[in-house]
Amino acid sequence: MNIENNSVIPDLDFNSPAARRSRKFRAFKDKTASVGIGLGGVSVIIAILLIFFYLLYEVIPMFRGAEVEPWKHNQQVVEPYAVPGSGQTLYMAMEEQAEIGLRVSDLGELNFFNTLTGELMKTVQAPLPAGTSITSFALASENSHSFALGLSNGQALVFKHEYKSTYPDGKRVILPTITYPLGEAPIDVASVALNLLAFNGSEGNFALIGGTQQNMQAVFISQTENLFTGDVELEQTTTALPDLGIKIRKMLMMPDLAWLLVAGESGKMEVINLRDRDAPVITQVLDASSSKITTFDLLLGGNAILIGNEKGQISQWFLVRNDQGEWLMTKIREFETGHSPVIDLAIEHRRKGFVTIDAAGDLRIFNSTANVNVLTQKVAQANASMITLAPRANAALIEEAGKLTLLHIDNEHPEVSWSALWGKVWYEGHEKPKYVWQSSAANNDFEPKYSLMPLAFGTLKAAFYAMLLATPLAICGAIYTAYFMVPSLRRKVKPFIELMEALPTVILGFLAGLWLAPFMEENLPGIFVTLLMLPAAILGFAFCWAQMPKKIRWLVPDGWDALLLIPVIILATWGSIAISPALELVLFDGNMRHWLTNDLGIAYDQRNAMVIGIAMGFAVIPTIFSITEDAIFAVPKHLSYGSLALGATPWQTLTRVVMPTASPGIFSAVMIGMGRAVGETMIVLMATGNTPIMDVNIFEGMRTLAANIAVEMPEAEVASTHYRILFLAAFVLFMFTFMVNTLAEVIRQRLRNKYGSL
Repeated sequence: MNIENNSVIPDLDFNSPAARRSRKFRAFKDKTASVGIGLGGVSVIIAILLIFFYLLYEVIPMFRGAEVEPWKHNQQVVEPYAVPGSGQTLYMAMEEQAEIGLRVSDLGELNFFNTLTGELMKTVQAPLPAGTSITSFALASENSHSFALGLSNGQALVFKHEYKSTYPDGKRVILPTITYPLGEAPIDVASVALNLLAFNGSEGNFALIGGTQQNMQAVFISQTENLFTGDVELEQTTTALPDLGIKIRKMLMMPDLAWLLVAGESGKMEVINLRDRDAPVITQVLDASSSKITTFDLLLGGNAILIGNEKGQISQWFLVRNDQGEWLMTKIREFETGHSPVIDLAIEHRRKGFVTIDAAGDLRIFNSTANVNVLTQKVAQANASMITLAPRANAALIEEAGKLTLLHIDNEHPEVSWSALWGKVWYEGHEKPKYVWQSSAANNDFEPKYSLMPLAFGTLKAAFYAMLLATPLAICGAIYTAYFMVPSLRRKVKPFIELMEALPTVILGFLAGLWLAPFMEENLPGIFVTLLMLPAAILGFAFCWAQMPKKIRWLVPDGWDALLLIPVIILATWGSIAISPALELVLFDGNMRHWLTNDLGIAYDQRNAMVIGIAMGFAVIPTIFSITEDAIFAVPKHLSYGSLALGATPWQTLTRVVMPTASPGIFSAVMIGMGRAVGETMIVLMATGNTPIMDVNIFEGMRTLAANIAVEMPEAEVASTHYRILFLAAFVLFMFTFMVNTLAEVIRQRLRNKYGSL
C-alpha cells in the first residue's frame, strides 16, 4: 500500500489527558448501565414479591381460627349476672348491637335487659287469658324475631320483638318494643292444651300447628287489608292432622308452610306434606338419630334442619327431589363433635352457621356449607342450659345455674374451608353435590357458594381453545416468515403482525361479543365448512400453482408468491359462509342450533368457547409469532448453510437443524402466549356469557378467574369473605402463572443445554 508524502498518521497517545478522560467516561457509562440494569431487575423482583405478599396479606385472615372470650366493656371483663325476671327461660335473643337482650319466661314475662349488667329495662306481660298458663313455645326463625306461645286452653299468642334506634343529643338510644303480627287476641288452634306447637310464616301468611300427641290441629291464617277502612282482617282455615304414630318431642314448620317436620323422642323423624291443606299426608318416617334427640332446629332460611342427640352427634338434613320428582328428607352431612349430649343449639342470623353447648360445657362453632368445626372451647360447667347468638354472631349469651354469661366471638370467615373452595358441596335445594360459584342473591337467607373450581376450569378452558387456534397458526407463520420468506417481504409482514398486538383487547372483546358471536350463531354450518375448506383451498391452489408453466410462475417475483393465497383465503371463506343457509336447510332442517340441542343433547350458548377461541386466539397470535420468529431467525446461518451443503433439503434442514436449535425460544413463546391467554380479562368478560359452569362443550360459555375478579370486586364488601376469596382467586392465578413460567424456564434451559452445542 502506497502512502502519499503529505499523508500523516497521527501518533496514538493512550496516556494523554483526553484518552484518560475518554476511558473514565466510558467506564462511568458502563458502570451506570450495569447498576441501572441491575436495579431495574431487582425492582421487578421486588414488585412481584410485593404483589405476592399483598395477596397473602388479604388472603391469610380467612384461614385464622375463631376466638371466644368473656365480653369486655371499658377494658373490664363483664362478670356473670343473675337471670333477669322470674320463671323458667323459654327463649332468649339479642338485638343488633348486642346491647339489649330479651328473655321470655314460662310465666309470660317478656323482659328486655342490659346485656352488660343484667339490669331490667322493660317488662311486657303477655296478655294471657284468665286461668291459663303457657304450655309450649315455638320460634319462626331467629332473623324474623317472631315467636308464639301455646296456652293451656288450646289458644296461642304470636309476638315479634323489634328495636328502634334514636339519637337524642347525638347519643344512640335503642328502644325495644313488642308487637303482635296477628293481633293481641289469642288465636284458637285446638280444643286441647297446646303441649306441642309449631309456628312460621311471613308477609300475610302464617300457620300454627299445635295440640297434644293424640289431637293435633293446623290453623292457616291469611291477612288481608280492607281497601276502604285499612283494617287488617284474618282468614283462618283449620285442619286436623293424621295420627303421627310416634311420641313427639318437637315440631318445626318450614317457612313456605308446606312441610311439617316432627322429631320423636326415640330418634325418629316424620315429614308431613301440608300442600293439600285439607288432607295433610305423612310422606316419610325416618330413623334420624341413633339416640334420643336433644336439639331440633331449622337452619337459616328454613330449608334445612339440624338434629343433635345424646351422643353429641349433629347432622344436617334437607329436602331433595329424586328422579320421580318426589321430595325426600335426606341426610346431607354430619359434623365432628364430642361425645357429650348436645344441650342447646343457636342459629346464626345471617350465615349458614350455628353454635352448640353440650353437657360438658363445651361451646362449638360450626359452618354447615363448609362442613367445619371452627372452634371448640370450654366456656361453662356441666349445667349450662341455653345459648343464644347476637344477629351479627359476634356475641353469645349462656344461661348456667341461674346466671347469664356474655361472651365475645371473633369468627369472621367461617365459610372458608378446603372442601368449600375446591371440593363438591351439597348445597340446599340441589339434587347432588356440585361445584358452584354463586356469591350473592336477592335474599338474606342465601347460602354463599364459593367453589373456585368452575372459575379455574373456565380459565383453563378459555386458554385451551385460544391456544388451540393460535399456536399452530403463529408457529407455522413464524417458520415461513423467518426461514422461507424473502427479506423484502419479511420486513413488511412481521411489523404488520406485531402491530396486531397493540390492538386493545377491549375492542376485540366488543367485536367478539356484539358481532362475532351473533354472526357465528347465524352461520354455524358455514363456520365448520370454513375450517375444512380453507386448508383444502390452500393445498389445492398450491398444487395448481406448481403445475403452472414456468413463464407464468416467473411473472411473480421469487418469494412473493405467498401473497397469492390472500384472495384464495378470502374467496374460500366467502364461499363457505355463502353456502351456509342452503347447507343448514338441507342437513339440519334449517336450524343447526336446534339440531344440536334436541337431537344431540348438546347445549348451545351464543357466547361460547368457540367465540373465545377465535377472538382470544387472534389476540395471542402476535405474541407467539413474534417470539418464535425471532428465535428461528436468530439461528446461526452457518448451521443452515452447512446442512444444505451436505445435501439436506431445506425441509430437512428446518426440521433437524433449525427447529431444534430454536426450540427453547419457541417453547418460551408458547408459554408466554399461554400466560397471556390465562390472564386475559376483557375478551372473556365480554364474549363468554360469564357463566361459571364446568362443561367441556365448545358451544357453552365459561367464567374465568380474571373475569370474575373484574366483575365482582367492585361490588364486594371490603374485608368480607367474598372480598378475600376474590383475592384468593387472584393469588391462585398468580401462582398458576408463576408455576407455568418456572416450568417453562426449566424446560427451556434443558433444551438450550441439549441443542446449544450445534
